[in-house]
Amino acid sequence: MNATACYFVSAMADENTEIARGLQRRDPDLLDHLIEKYQHRLLRYLVYLTGCGELAEDLFQETWVRVLERGRQYDGRHDFSTWLFAIARNLVIDHLRRKRPETPYSLADGDDSALLDITATGQPSAFDATVQREQNEQISAGMQHIPAGYREALVLRFQEGMSLGEIANVTGAPLGTVKSRIYRGLSALEAWLRGAQL
Repeated sequence: MNATACYFVSAMADENTEIARGLQRRDPDLLDHLIEKYQHRLLRYLVYLTGCGELAEDLFQETWVRVLERGRQYDGRHDFSTWLFAIARNLVIDHLRRKRPETPYSLADGDDSALLDITATGQPSAFDATVQREQNEQISAGMQHIPAGYREALVLRFQEGMSLGEIANVTGAPLGTVKSRIYRGLSALEAWLRGAQL
């Protein structure tokens, strides 16, 4: 590991330690900073999992309440976002279990769907923007047709940029399962896109 990478890892560890200390003190300024930093990513993740903006907003609020209530449980050994996303995911699972108690909920079942909003980057030409928008619409539609566990793994990996280990921490799944869900999710999405273009 080069000096820059070592510095970055050390800075992240220091930041996580400071977050852990601040949460133990219930520091309101820290909480405001964390909400500002993670609000868009967290809300987007919840929308993907629930498929409902209103429900996602309710669970977003509940997630931050849990962070405040259980902040002492965060020890700073893992990235804060991993802990935050795990809390949010567990709230979604709890909500769906209450909503459908007769059916055990699993993010691998694929019985729910959500839209994936992929934004274009850079400044493409009007033609490129139109092509990109059509591709994004196709991907969004395809994401609705793949199992929820696969969709979640793809969103965390490619939208949130999480490492495989971080995804394993968020979902509580073994690393091999995470790899499998990403591979199978990409395969399912590719197959759906091929079928949609026929």
